[in-house]
Amino acid sequence: VQLVESGGGLVQSGGSLRLSCAASGRAFSINVMAWYRQAPGKERELVAEMHSGGSTNYADSVKGRFSISRGGAKNTWSLQMNNLKPEDTAVYYCNARVTIAPVIERSWQSESWGQGTQVTVSS
Repeated sequence: VQLVESGGGLVQSGGSLRLSCAASGRAFSINVMAWYRQAPGKERELVAEMHSGGSTNYADSVKGRFSISRGGAKNTWSLQMNNLKPEDTAVYYCNARVTIAPVIERSWQSESWGQGTQVTVSS
């Protein structure tokens, strides 16, 4: 399963950005769609995730400011980021945990990552 991200860029503190991710491949279903980020010198961290049933989880640092949602097209999702802060500066990665089932009798779990997109928030 391949993930392609779009969005990101440079924005002033207090501004907004929207990231989008599209998954493509054969015979797969998404169990969890998510966004991670990695700032220079820091470990990659979970920003937001949405399970197939609709439940969501957010990092404490982004609660109330960021929102993950499904896109209008199948297998797409977005991260709306409002009231951005300089500490939100990082490379953002979309992530999907999927079930691949080319035939009914055979399926397996897999995880895919997008290529990453830079988000820079200036003070």
